[in-house]
Amino acid sequence: MSQRRFGSGGGQRREYGDVPVIMGTNHAQIRLPVMSNNPKTDAADAQDLPSNTVKNPEDWTTGGESMTGAQASYLKTLSEEAGEPFDETLSKSEASKRIDELQSITGRGKDH
Repeated sequence: MSQRRFGSGGGQRREYGDVPVIMGTNHAQIRLPVMSNNPKTDAADAQDLPSNTVKNPEDWTTGGESMTGAQASYLKTLSEEAGEPFDETLSKSEASKRIDELQSITGRGKDH
C-alpha cells in the first residue's frame, strides 16, 4: 500500500490506501468513514419511516400540562377571528385539538 505523510506535531498522519491513520507515540488511530443511519438526515430512509412530527395529542407525554405561550397566543388569535370564546385553562393536548377546530373554521394554517 502507498504511504503518504501529513502534518507535524505529536503524531504523524499517514494514509494507507484510502484509510487515514494517525500515528502517535504509543498507538495508531484509524479513522474510518462516518456512516450515517439517521432517518432525520437520510432522505431516502426517511421516506420509509413515519414522521415523528405528527403525533396524536392524546399520546403526548406532556399533553396534560398547561398550554404553551405560543399555543395560547395563536389560540386567542384564532378564537377572535372565528368569533369563539377563548379558554385559557386548556391543556397542551386540548389546545392543539382546539387549534385544529378553529383552523378549519377560519381557514388558517391549511397548506401554507
